[in-house]
Amino acid sequence: MLKRGGTQLKPFAHLAAAVALAGSLQAVDAQAQVSGYVTDTRGAVATDAFGLCWRTGYWTPAMATAQCDPDLAPKPAPKPAARPAPPPAARPAAPAPAARPPAPPKPVAAKPAPPKRCDANVVLVADQLFAFGSRTINNAAKARLDKDVVGRIATCATLESVVIEGHTDRLGSQQFNQKLSERRADAVKAYLVSKGIAKDKIETIGMGKTVPAKFCPDSKNRKELIACLAPNRRVAVSIKGPAK
Repeated sequence: MLKRGGTQLKPFAHLAAAVALAGSLQAVDAQAQVSGYVTDTRGAVATDAFGLCWRTGYWTPAMATAQCDPDLAPKPAPKPAARPAPPPAARPAAPAPAARPPAPPKPVAAKPAPPKRCDANVVLVADQLFAFGSRTINNAAKARLDKDVVGRIATCATLESVVIEGHTDRLGSQQFNQKLSERRADAVKAYLVSKGIAKDKIETIGMGKTVPAKFCPDSKNRKELIACLAPNRRVAVSIKGPAK
């Protein structure tokens, strides 16, 4: 017979205590097999002073819990992502305005035709107008001036200008040829004025021998040289004005 604290225990009390202890141990062992961790009498997982859990000999990685083994415990399945809200229904596009037919092209104004002119350049060989070294106009030359110069001026609505240039060959001095070219130009002007051409519209210029039209070698005799230089002895008449 056992005693506790000086009290005599009856035999049946010893039996009851043993049965209770055995049942408690069986319950703890069953709990350890289920959780894999040491638990207290309340069924909670027992931890040490640092909060670490005690694994039992039954523990396997499949028993890992987030409390004791967060790195081994199965992660909760992620929540399904929320479906995006459907976009607002597109409004039907407004019908495009009916295209206007293109405007007909504007008629292009025709450029006015340039005004007609009575301009002319007439070159008269001096030998046909004057005798050699002379400034007097002969009768044949007057007929030529009437046709080619006066007749041309008659086609002008208004006469803007008439320029008469007198030219000589290189025979003789510069001073003589300059004076001769001026006098021949003046002689043609006087004749045109006698035919009714306005004097203030006519300008005369003596060019002397400065602008030859032909070159002739000095090796020729004088007669041949005079004949060769004939194109240089000339009168040039320039007429300008709008035509009728």
